[in-house]
This record gives sequence, C-alpha cells and structure tokens, in this order.
Amino acid sequence: MPDIKVTPLGAGQDVGRSCILVSIGGKNIMLDCGMHMGYNDDRRFPDFSYITQNGRLTEFLDCVIISHFHLDHCGALPYMSEMVGYDGPIYMTHPTKAICPILLEDFRKITVDKKGETNFFTSQMIKDCMKKVVPLNLHQTVQVDEELEIKAYYAGHVLGAAMVQIKVGSESVVYTGDYNMTPDRHLGAAWIDKCRPDLLISESTYATTIRDSKRCRERDFLKKVHETVERGGKVLIPVFALGRAQELCILLETFWERMNLKAPIYFSTGLTEKANHYYKLFITWTNQKIRKTFVQRNMFEFKHIKAFDRSYADNPGPMVVFATPGMLHAGQSLLIFKKWAGNEKNMVIMPGYCVQGTVGHKILNGQKKLEMEGRATLDVKLQVEYMSFSAHADAKGIMQLIRMAEPRNMLLVHGEAKKMEFLKDKIEQEFSISCYMPANGETTSIVTNPSVPVDISLNLLKREMALGGPLPDAKRPRTMHGTLIMKDNSLRLVSPEQALKELGLSEHQLRFTCRVQLHDPHSDNDTLGRIYTHLKSVLKTYSIQHVPDGTVIVESIVIKVTSSAEEPNLKVILLSWSYQTADSTATKKKKIQL
Repeated sequence: MPDIKVTPLGAGQDVGRSCILVSIGGKNIMLDCGMHMGYNDDRRFPDFSYITQNGRLTEFLDCVIISHFHLDHCGALPYMSEMVGYDGPIYMTHPTKAICPILLEDFRKITVDKKGETNFFTSQMIKDCMKKVVPLNLHQTVQVDEELEIKAYYAGHVLGAAMVQIKVGSESVVYTGDYNMTPDRHLGAAWIDKCRPDLLISESTYATTIRDSKRCRERDFLKKVHETVERGGKVLIPVFALGRAQELCILLETFWERMNLKAPIYFSTGLTEKANHYYKLFITWTNQKIRKTFVQRNMFEFKHIKAFDRSYADNPGPMVVFATPGMLHAGQSLLIFKKWAGNEKNMVIMPGYCVQGTVGHKILNGQKKLEMEGRATLDVKLQVEYMSFSAHADAKGIMQLIRMAEPRNMLLVHGEAKKMEFLKDKIEQEFSISCYMPANGETTSIVTNPSVPVDISLNLLKREMALGGPLPDAKRPRTMHGTLIMKDNSLRLVSPEQALKELGLSEHQLRFTCRVQLHDPHSDNDTLGRIYTHLKSVLKTYSIQHVPDGTVIVESIVIKVTSSAEEPNLKVILLSWSYQTADSTATKKKKIQL
C-alpha cells in the first residue's frame, strides 16, 4: 500500500524551529525551515544531516515551502540553502517574500554584528537565498513538476501567512503553518475548502486553551496599561515587528484618542515604517474593515505612536514602549527590560507565547532573579502580566479547521507534548480519525488508499439507475456492472455492448467443464437427475443475481455420470455448460453439494 511519511526535524513535540519533511508519492518536500529562539548552540537550526550526510540537499528535496515570515519558521533558510547547499525552488507568498529578508537581516545583525558569532550566514547569502524564491498567490495551483502541485490558502496569523495543500496524484497533505481561526483588528480568519486530504499537519501551540472573549482581553489590556501610566509607571510590551505589534498599536491608538491621554507611546524598531509600508502594499491581505477605510484613512499611520530612541528609556515619567523581539531573548526589548525591571511601578505585558529558555518564559513562570550574560544577576521587581493576543488557533479553532477540511488523518506539530496528548485524544474521540504527534527525528507513516479516476458512460449510468433500488449514497455505495476500458492512459466504464463495439469484438460462446468425484449409492440415472435439477437452479440464480443486464445467457448444460469400475459407489461426473459473453476465456470449477 502507498504511504505518506512525515519526519519533524523541528517542532516535533516542541514549539520553535519548525521544519517538517514529508515524503508523498515519491516526492520529498520540506515544510518551513525555522530556528529555535531558546538556543544559541547547534540546536538553534534543524539537523540537516538527517536528510543527507554528504552531498547537496537539492538531490534529496523536490521543493521547500515557507508558511510565513516568523523566524521560527524561516530563520534557518539562508543557512540551509547557502551553507548546507540547496538550489531547488523555495515557495512562499508575496508578502512573506517581501518581509522575510528584512527580518533575517535584522536577526543577522544582532547575532553577528552585536554578539560576534562567526559561523553564520551573511547579508549576501540572504540575497542569494531569496533569488530561489517562487512567489505564491492564494488559491492558485502551482505545478512544481509534472506530478507535484501545491496550493496556498489564507491562514490569518500574520501578513502573508498561508496554509498549503500538497498533491501528488490522488494523495494529498495540508500543512497549516501557524494560523488563527478568529479575525482580529487587522487580519481575517483562516479559511480552507473541504479538500479532504489524506493528512492534515496542524500546529498545536494552544492545544489545551480555549480563549475567553477577545473584547474582554482587550478591555483588560487597556485597563492595566492605563493604571500603570496613571501611577507614573512605564509599560514595556515586547512584540515582533509585524503582526501583534500592529494589532496592539491600533488598539492603543484608538484608546489614547478616546481618552485624550498625553503619556507618550513609542515603537522601538526601525522596522515600523517598513512594516506599515508593507501593510499598505499588501492591503488585500488585511481584513474587510481596514480595506474599506483605507481610502479615507490608513489605520497604520499612527498619530499617538512615535519612533523610539534608546535614550528615551532613561526619561522620567510614564510611557508605553513596544519593543522587539517578542520573547525578551535579545535586542532592544531585553535592554529596556533590564533598565526597568528593578522598579515595581513598571509593568511588562507579554502578549504572546514564549519559548522555553527565553527570558520571557522565565519571568512568566515567576522567576524573580535572572542570570544574565557575564554572570550578572537581575532582580525582577516590575509587574509581569501575560495576555494572549497570540494569533494562533486555540483548541476550539483547531477542531473548527478539522471540520472544514475533513482530513482522513491528523498529525500535530509545534506544541508541547502533554498538551498535544490531550488534543490528540480529543480529536480521535470526536472525529474517529487517527492522530499522530511524532517527536523530532521520528518518522510517522500514514497508509493511503489512492483512488483512480474513471470516466463513466452516461448511457450505462442511466441504465443502472433504471434497474431500481435506492439512489447511490456516498456512505453506502451500490455495486455497478460494466466493462472497464483503458485507452490512451485514461479509464472508462461502459456497457459491455459498447465495449464490444469500440474494440471491434463479437460475442461468442464459452464452455466450462469440470470433473467432480463423489460417493453415491444411487443408480447413475438417479444421480444424473438430481445433479441436473440442482445445476439448473444454480445457473438460473447466477444469471439473474450476478448479471442483471442479461448479457450472460446459459445455453446448455451437459452432464455425464460414470461409475468407477473398482468402486461402484464412486461416481465421476463431467459437467459442462455454455453461455454468451465478451471475448475472454476461463475455466470454472464448482463443488456441487447434492
């Protein structure tokens, strides 16, 4: 039986470093090529030696697909293509192609220019890598080669994020990347058609979470920011440059306008202008409200939010600062956090998921003393709040996507093992499908039942329907009788008469003969009579039940019975009968019980 093989090189029972190998119909596809935010050693990038010990990856991979621009999904791309060696096509949407190199370059600057790492990709490598990118449009089927095709669907989450369907022949896989089933202030909800893939590979970051009302969360967020600013404190909101940042900026901008607040709001990265430029450029990827108001007012041009200078961090008085990156693992957000951590009037609001090993993860788990670089200890006195504005699907959203796509099998990635286990049981119970959750380096095989498309003659279909009985039902199929013709690499089901006509064949007689030995004390004539009566009823039933269109016509039954000379009770019976059929030969042996 054909099967689909899936091996996570990253994000297997873990969040971060998404990189999943899929083998389908003889094709090998890499889904995402991310880095782990919690590590600075060789665990940061996926282990590509799993694919090949020597030689370039091009010989082993047919294509690479990147779901969106977050570094845990694309951060290892230049390393893989330029340093390990891959020359094949890399597919991603237009916004991802535009934003990806900016984030990669930003990350390279922090790692190489500031931290002084040497074994790392260069700016030129990022450019060379992006030359291999083939952009995808939503709902456009792209033919990678003669057999492999891919199609992108809207995933919400961040600008340009896509779920991807991969098809080889009749086998198919859908990979979600990160997605959000709830629309927000600037993006729509993820959507996919009822494509019924053999396998749905879904992220499961929030596998056990069912989020409360978004409006309640927003109200709570604004209340906490407002209270901190009112008492003269500073609010740090670590975000990634694109995505939640814009979502929360729109929220605070509207609130500041309504409440006529004067405390300054800053955005710490030079990416802000670029980010807003890309939102304008790819306005069709945003939600309906933003597209409608865009002509009168661009929602991404903020009146109350100004660019941040690092000297502002020491200014007295209240302020709100959006700083990158989002998990406090490096960069400007970590520098500001170090300055403000010692004052209990201040607050840090973590608006999204934090990977294990990051400062964000440590403070969310209540750690009050942090070991920083150079063995310095940092006392955490400021208030720490977690509010999930993360644009991932929660447990309810994952179940909703399964109902949409109707997959035959499920595989969970990008989540914590215990939470995955809970969701796996829930999926198997509710949908009666198999669900898998392989660890990194572990291969899961999913057996598929390929379907072969066959064209059917309209006349044959009408004739079969006219024979009566209930109408065909997808869940309770009905047997159909016809002749299968293979011609010019296509299959057609037609009536036997049409098949004979097309193939230039005529009906002919076929004679079946079989010998049966049995012990019978009756005379030969008696035995002969009973066999004849039995056979006649058997053949009559055969022609009525099994060949309803009457193409098999039983013409004659010949029975010869002879007794054995050595043993009079042992009869040797020669049976033969003939009927008309299409051009074929066969021998039929039948055990007859008298």
